[in-house]
Amino acid sequence: MMKNDFVDVVIAQWNKERPDLDPSPMGVMGRLVRTDVMFSKELQTVFGRFGLNGGEFDVLATIRRSGKPFTLSPSQLLQTLMLTSGSMTNRIDKLEAKDLVARSFDPNDRRGVMVSLTEKGFQLIDQVVEEHIAKGQSLLSPLDKSEQQQLAVLLKKLLLGLSSSTYK
Repeated sequence: MMKNDFVDVVIAQWNKERPDLDPSPMGVMGRLVRTDVMFSKELQTVFGRFGLNGGEFDVLATIRRSGKPFTLSPSQLLQTLMLTSGSMTNRIDKLEAKDLVARSFDPNDRRGVMVSLTEKGFQLIDQVVEEHIAKGQSLLSPLDKSEQQQLAVLLKKLLLGLSSSTYK
């Protein structure tokens, strides 16, 4: 039998104080929130070793996984990362100052700009993503591969349900 965690204690307290309520959703919500905090902290440690934050990693990783020529427009990045244009400009500015991305004119639209990985940015993101995946494997190690796949499917179902109803 699995030992109790902090969320079990919270649920037991609510059951005692408000027996008219069913606090069982707190089991999932509380654990997801606590997991997010732990994962974010651990991943920021990885990104920090490379002089990045999570937002900068997201931009570099999005450009890298887009494939050759490893170039996207700011609007393509905005759509993928769901940011405001001001936030995106700030991230690109910081990455450009670190020589990890370069801006160029869009050959199809003189008013447009394209953002490309520099050689330094390409090499860096390849290193970071390897450590990111290794950290993910470590964080998920309490679950076997089958449990990890099951959790991924359940979280996907939850997110798709939320996306189609509440968060369009």
